[in-house]
Amino acid sequence: MTKTDEIASTPLHDLSWWQRSPAERDAEFAALRRDRPRMFVPMGPAEEGGRAKGFWAVTTYEDILEVSRRPEDFSSGLGGTQIFDQPAELREYRGSIIDMDNPEHARLRKIVSRGFTARNLSGLRDEIEDTVSEILDQMSETGEADFVEEFAALLPLRIIDNLLGIPREHEQFILEATNTILGASDSEYIADQSAAGINKAVTAASEALIALLNDLAKDRIADPQDDLISQLVAADDENLTPAEMAKFFILLVGAGNETTRNVISHGLHVLTQHPDQRDLWLSDYEEYATTAIEEMLRWATPVIHFRRTVTRDGVMLGDLELFEGDKVVMWYTSANRDETIFDDPEKFDITRDPNPHVAFGGAGTHFCLGAHLARLELDVAFRMLFERYPDIKTVGEPVRLRSNFLNGIKHLRVEYTPVAK
Repeated sequence: MTKTDEIASTPLHDLSWWQRSPAERDAEFAALRRDRPRMFVPMGPAEEGGRAKGFWAVTTYEDILEVSRRPEDFSSGLGGTQIFDQPAELREYRGSIIDMDNPEHARLRKIVSRGFTARNLSGLRDEIEDTVSEILDQMSETGEADFVEEFAALLPLRIIDNLLGIPREHEQFILEATNTILGASDSEYIADQSAAGINKAVTAASEALIALLNDLAKDRIADPQDDLISQLVAADDENLTPAEMAKFFILLVGAGNETTRNVISHGLHVLTQHPDQRDLWLSDYEEYATTAIEEMLRWATPVIHFRRTVTRDGVMLGDLELFEGDKVVMWYTSANRDETIFDDPEKFDITRDPNPHVAFGGAGTHFCLGAHLARLELDVAFRMLFERYPDIKTVGEPVRLRSNFLNGIKHLRVEYTPVAK
């Protein structure tokens, strides 16, 4: 057995392992990249015929780019993109473009990309600034707050709702449903952590979101408005069906809300931990904004992994031979600390350049559509946050989401000097 195909001693699918400190986990991933960059992680007894159950953990930057660039060999549509196969009923509710292969993926991506070009999003800056200002106005006047609940979670969700044309009255419901779906492995969001309990709660949340978007999509087909839902379901060109729009919405509020909110939260915390970097950025916000945002994205790596499924026997990844049905899990959190790509990867450096991180996924057909929007939100958020509360800092340790899929922060205490209103 070569160093690329040894059996795991690190249970990457075990949520208790993910409760360790980030430094401990990063150290173990560094050891894997060095000694077992392609490692088989067993999950339960072998299947009938002796085939091992489990997945191949891919931990190096170059391997993750390779898998991402070969969708014909590494499928997104066979069983889902997370470690465990999604139950059929959940895939019915949640299956969207990230869980598809061509030609279905190409068709849907072409439609939804209408609203996510750099040109279209550049006009959103004023609206994002208005949204940030509104949220800052509502932050606690005591000088203490839960940064996630009062700022980071609200901002990207409110922007998405405004972009889509969803009435504000649905915001709290959407936030709670999103927490349930993407925080399913955390008892704060789903008390019954049995498989049946999680399945029931996630299904109910997904059904409720789909019902809301179905109604909105049908309204826009009958009476188009100046919003993204109308662009996607009622344009002159090919459109999404109401059911496709609803599934895309679940992806959008997940990818657009959870990931951006977690980069904002991780970003403020790491800047507090590294006051020299914070002071450097505040000395000239414009000068360092682009590289600082890219470094926060690398540092946070909000989506920890995605899975692909091998499409045929004899697929090679380096010197590793794979077979039809094999699961390959790309650990983005490891790739973004790969010392062969990033000098001193454990150092937080807002001047890092180049910074070819994979926080938005590797190159290829599934690169994140919302990357431009996320960068714009992060720029406006930190610019205006520091203008309003230049001394804001995190206090204590974040309360982290129990997950091996999202690098989430549930709660983050901050202190700042309140401004007279």
